[in-house]
Amino acid sequence: MRAIWKGAIAFGLVNVPVKVYSATEDHDISLHQVHNADGGRIRYQRRCEICSKVIDYEDIDKAYEDDGRTVILNREELKSIPAENSHEIEVVQFVPAEQLDPMMFEKSYYLEPDAKSPKAYVLLRRALEDTDRVAVVQFALREKTRLGALRVRGDVLVLQGLLWADEVREASFPALETSVRISTQEREMSAALVDSMATDFDPAQFTDDYQLQLRKLIDAKIEQGESLDTEETFGAPAAEAGTGEVIDLMEALKRSIERKRGTAAGAGGGAAADDDAADRGETGSQGKTAARAPRSTAAPKAAASSSAKTTAAKTTAAKATAAKTTGDKTTAAKARASKTAAPKEARKGA
Repeated sequence: MRAIWKGAIAFGLVNVPVKVYSATEDHDISLHQVHNADGGRIRYQRRCEICSKVIDYEDIDKAYEDDGRTVILNREELKSIPAENSHEIEVVQFVPAEQLDPMMFEKSYYLEPDAKSPKAYVLLRRALEDTDRVAVVQFALREKTRLGALRVRGDVLVLQGLLWADEVREASFPALETSVRISTQEREMSAALVDSMATDFDPAQFTDDYQLQLRKLIDAKIEQGESLDTEETFGAPAAEAGTGEVIDLMEALKRSIERKRGTAAGAGGGAAADDDAADRGETGSQGKTAARAPRSTAAPKAAASSSAKTTAAKTTAAKATAAKTTGDKTTAAKARASKTAAPKEARKGA
């Protein structure tokens, strides 16, 4: 297991350093969505509704909307809230375990001693065991202030997340207000049925039948050859950015086009129009995006073709200028030679 949080339990004047681990995990088989026509992976993008651009995680802030007004909160502002910066699990009360409504229970966490000596940790554990009570605590985890119950499970302290009082809904159903008459015989028979099914609870006796049947279905399809070679069919896995997000193909193409424009500034008029048209046609589906990719690549080809024509024209003009210069020099040299020869012929005649 990997610790998800480090802090300390404030038990009066006793400080108990601990590491926090998730005590539970999901055993469900992980499934993802694909296009039923070709098996292409369906991915979701964080796209801005105003500029239609795919936004990187580091450029995303949070906001609150109320009565037609939106308040944007950046990471620095959220981290400035004192409770967010606290790494203390504060014990505020010790209560009998039966007073905690199971409806309030959330996720469970194991607490590991995080000190050279676990003495303070063991002291708190034994105090809970000796008094047969649960410690009610407050702590902050993952940008949320939480209520919790600290209890003992074997030799380990367990932190059980609790819902706040206003997060538990009231059960108000008109049907429950109807007067119902139940006879003594009915109550006795129902009690007898309960007694016949009474036993001690053992969670290991129960299995998740759906997940077992799902695994059998997957294995059977693999044995029958009803599977695709992922890399051979769809290519290598998409590259991932540092934040773990898949790089969007259309966004990568657009950035490449912008880089090309920088090197051929005067020749991108037509390419810009083609690129804008491609932008208006893009969608959030990976399959449709990939289909439109060739239209976007036409822009750099157009820019390259225009650049090649411009270069050829410049080369032709340079050759013409050089040829003209050479011709002018040759004509001037012949004229000077003619003038020099004329006086010599005159002297020979004299």
